[in-house]
Amino acid sequence: MSTNSVQRASVEPPCLEAVTEKRWYAAYTCAQHENLVAQQLNTKGVEVFLPIVVAARQRKDRLAKLRMPLFPGYVFVRMRLEDRLGVLSVPSVVRLVSFNGKPTPIAATEIEAIQTCMASGLGIEPHPYLAVGQRVRIRNGALRGVEGIIVRREKTYRLVVSVQLLQQALSIEVQSEDVEAIERSDR
Repeated sequence: MSTNSVQRASVEPPCLEAVTEKRWYAAYTCAQHENLVAQQLNTKGVEVFLPIVVAARQRKDRLAKLRMPLFPGYVFVRMRLEDRLGVLSVPSVVRLVSFNGKPTPIAATEIEAIQTCMASGLGIEPHPYLAVGQRVRIRNGALRGVEGIIVRREKTYRLVVSVQLLQQALSIEVQSEDVEAIERSDR
């Protein structure tokens, strides 16, 4: 027996555990098909999580309360990676969210946090994703219109306002709901 054949026989497939272990993934769906996809996946026996929130929308004659996905365009599925074809074969499932062409699992702690928030009964609403270090603008309150960079200090968000010429800055505590991202523009 040659050395190559011995090596081939003893090598396990890479990431076998990642393929056979059930993990959470985000399935990207066609627009406004989240509920339909969730129902079809449930019918197939796939564990699905579709967080729904009630949103008030002004109509011409009244205020309507609509049930909407918290994350439009996405349905969370808990599955083994080897079972992904069953999910991808559902009409209106576009793809699994991937990184470098490989479906990327979502941390179970993040799904559990969303589930805990949903079960709390408190008012939940979508919020734009803010990354620490991102340039933002305050949209409400005494600081309205002030721009800076968002940072996190302990459990609070702080806005850092810089004076470039002096190379000095200040920081002030802000509420995340008062902050909006500033779109980058190439000047």
